[in-house]
Amino acid sequence: MKTMVSRLSTGKSWYKHFQYEEGRDKPSDVRNVLLVVATLIAAVTFQAGVNPPGGVWQDDENGHIPGRAIYASQSGAYYVFLISNTLALSASVLVIISLTHRFPFHLEIIIATISMLVTYGSAVFAVTPREYVRFRYVMGAAAVPFVLRCLIQLFHNVWRKDQEGENSGAGTISLSRRDGNRIHESCNC
Repeated sequence: MKTMVSRLSTGKSWYKHFQYEEGRDKPSDVRNVLLVVATLIAAVTFQAGVNPPGGVWQDDENGHIPGRAIYASQSGAYYVFLISNTLALSASVLVIISLTHRFPFHLEIIIATISMLVTYGSAVFAVTPREYVRFRYVMGAAAVPFVLRCLIQLFHNVWRKDQEGENSGAGTISLSRRDGNRIHESCNC
């Protein structure tokens, strides 16, 4: 406690004490913390999507439709909210699914999270006026974390194969042509 107070009073980086350190922190503890954080984010973003800020119209006065989001009347701000919220929910679901891989009942976790995403989507579609939101943007935001993870995994697998190829004794010869393009040929050297 004394060192924490002294760090705060001297302006030293107090947060470095709480950062992940490979030799000190156990992977299971890190996974558990990430699961708690991802679950909290999923719960908050799900609730925000089902009950949007400002609530929903209760009556049909002034041309409003009961059950539609009041916040949607500010279309630009509502777009930002809806896409950011959907992106956060989707990313947290990806983290939950990834961190529970090979756990008991993993199939049930996947079914539950997919069902939660479908419920979120149907609730968002129910409270959002059709003229305010283009749903392909919302669906695109939901897909972004999954697509990025797949691209990163694909890049990692291709890069690893390239590294294994270089280390296995197969050489690559690069030749330059006059037009500036390079030709790569493999040979067993």
